[in-house]
Amino acid sequence: MLDTTDRLPDDKELIERLQQADLDALGQLFERYRTRVYRTALAIVHEPQVAEDILQDCFLKVYLNAARIDPTRPLAPWLYRVTVNLSYTWLSRGKGRRTPIDHVVDYLVSPMGHAPDRVAEQVEMRQKVREAIADLNIDQRVVIVLYYLNNLNLQAISEILDLPVGTVKSRLYYARENLRSKLGPNVAWLPEVAHGYI
Repeated sequence: MLDTTDRLPDDKELIERLQQADLDALGQLFERYRTRVYRTALAIVHEPQVAEDILQDCFLKVYLNAARIDPTRPLAPWLYRVTVNLSYTWLSRGKGRRTPIDHVVDYLVSPMGHAPDRVAEQVEMRQKVREAIADLNIDQRVVIVLYYLNNLNLQAISEILDLPVGTVKSRLYYARENLRSKLGPNVAWLPEVAHGYI
């Protein structure tokens, strides 16, 4: 007989327990996904306190909609969709400010070395990338965040945003083009260039 006391419950088990009003299961789901939900919200809305509020609202929705969540399907895409929708709602109320997206920028800018002269160059480049991402329209910014920050593929983003894959590809393409136009021809540090996508 296998000892299951040390095994962490999977999402399916936690959702089923939550559907039976087990709040400990909600707490375990929160701990499992909080970082991903928070950083996704932060990258979209740029406000730490708002991202924290969105995180709380997202898991309130998990609790309130537990009976409707299909435990046989992955939970992460559902959480990303709720997070994006809550972020859209906040931004559509005109409360969004344009500030840097540090996490996405850190991901987009590859390491350039740690020599003092390179560090200054890297700081300047990161600032330019932050500003360029902040200037993207919300649809393009969300796709960039989901693709680069959360490492989601086009199909997953399509399902999260409830859009055709072609639309997601288009938004990602135009987001990259907008970043290139704002940042100039020296974009060898962008991941799609570094990894041979173009």
